Amino acid sequence: MTLSLLPGLTGSPLDRADQFREDPEALRAARRDPNARLLLLDGLDPRLTDEATLEWGSLSEAPAGTDLALLGFIDEEPRFVALTEAPSGFQRTRWLMEALQAMPSSEASTFAGARSLVDWHHRHRFCAQCGTPTEIIRAGWTRRCPSCSAQHFPRTDPVVIMLAEYEGRVLLGRQAQFPPGMYSALAGFVEVGESIEEAVARELKEEAGVTASSVRYVASQPWPLPSSLMMACIATVESDVVTLDQKELEAAIWCNRSEVSAALAGEPDARFGTPNHFAIAHTLLRWWADQN
Repeated sequence: MTLSLLPGLTGSPLDRADQFREDPEALRAARRDPNARLLLLDGLDPRLTDEATLEWGSLSEAPAGTDLALLGFIDEEPRFVALTEAPSGFQRTRWLMEALQAMPSSEASTFAGARSLVDWHHRHRFCAQCGTPTEIIRAGWTRRCPSCSAQHFPRTDPVVIMLAEYEGRVLLGRQAQFPPGMYSALAGFVEVGESIEEAVARELKEEAGVTASSVRYVASQPWPLPSSLMMACIATVESDVVTLDQKELEAAIWCNRSEVSAALAGEPDARFGTPNHFAIAHTLLRWWADQN
């Protein structure tokens, strides 16, 4: 991946320091470090400085009795987040989307990982195998069942997001909840027993009735609402005849490179609006528009 293709929500400066998670003494030393910092959140939303960067406080600002997870190190300083109870990570407020739009990608990436981790702990407090309340281990990166000894790890749901391509045009779809005029790449969850390529082909067939003849991977991005891995692809399809699944999409359009470029540039007469720059759909459209 070239630096120009780095999607939003990637590029965190965190050293995740996996070796510290199994070392109780090193963890205690990190918590005693006078330079240790706590990521400040309002529920699952970030607190931002005037420069749209993350706010960090001292560990003493964590609510009493709250477990801390070690996010890692930035400039050799331990960075923690408090595992507090919070509303579901599925919520995406207008303020949050505006914050992600304003934040540098490296800051948004650090926040995305912390948000997903806090949300996962809140929603996975009981053993999926026997129902017993679980305990936090490995610096907040694992939960263990004291009854059956099962271990549970932070969950990431794989999602494919793709542009169907036919004779120099790509297919974009629109869902009813999108802002007026916005179109985006089609997307869907990877199901068990599927490869990325198979999921791309299935979703395109289900949502738009087009048949993929080849699929190529472009880039990926974590998505913290609540916790997905978005895998962006281009799929060559056999026809431009579209049959919409209207439960998924309310409209779809084929666009050429000049139309995509105009939309990305925000030109007033652009045919459609694009997703925010931090969304990998934006990255995928920009990548495709730049191809010759």
